[in-house]
Amino acid sequence: MTDRAAKAPEDCTTMAEVRAGVDALDAELVALLARRFAYMRAAARIKESREAVRDEARKARVIAAAVAAAEARGLPGDVIAEIWERLVEGSIAYEFAEWDRIRG
Repeated sequence: MTDRAAKAPEDCTTMAEVRAGVDALDAELVALLARRFAYMRAAARIKESREAVRDEARKARVIAAAVAAAEARGLPGDVIAEIWERLVEGSIAYEFAEWDRIRG
């Protein structure tokens, strides 16, 4: 991709423009995920017990909120639920690893 900003989806007229937009968005998503995982590191640092890492009620609320937000934007809730299930489970695994690393 060039230094120019990616075109908005509705302004794309070629597959190269679409792909450039997707690539730019993927880079933004990775940056956002890095920030999300930084919060998982903070949680691992703050939580006093390893048992507190997994919180099924919180997990359900997070997934439900993502599905509701997605559906409000016309996105398929079932797909978002699958993505968020994996994201949250990956975050929990990362937090467990960080909890263990911090406490030796």
